[in-house]
Amino acid sequence: MKLTRTDRRLLAELQRDTTRNQGELAEIVGMSRTSCWRRIRDFEEAGLIQRQVALLDPKLAGFNIQVLLLVAMKEHSDENRQNFERHVSLLPEVMECFSVSGERDYLLQVIARDMDSYNDFLNAQILSHAAVRSASSTFVLRRVKYSTALPLEP
Repeated sequence: MKLTRTDRRLLAELQRDTTRNQGELAEIVGMSRTSCWRRIRDFEEAGLIQRQVALLDPKLAGFNIQVLLLVAMKEHSDENRQNFERHVSLLPEVMECFSVSGERDYLLQVIARDMDSYNDFLNAQILSHAAVRSASSTFVLRRVKYSTALPLEP
């Protein structure tokens, strides 16, 4: 999708705050209200805007443990990968899952209320999965940077 400078400004503003009304957005980016509404609808239909959500603070929501979990598979068949990916996609504790290169096959960002709940999750949901050979946990001490915004503006 080709994005104009105005498109990038509009998308950057939407990434900052989706609660502003279209009149405010249109004024900020220099568009008419109708053009702004139409362009947002175009972005949604094209799949560029996937959804609009509220970003919660994990600690204030009671999630005190964040873990980067590296997972190695027993074998690399399509069936194993598909089964594992389908399994983790259903686990609410898994915030993100990446297929990665290197010695491990997947990197998961996992969130838990406390160490006991993480231990239960790791044993019951990951290590017990038939496709998993091993897993290695790295515990997050503190978040240094967090962003969901793509760097669209030049």
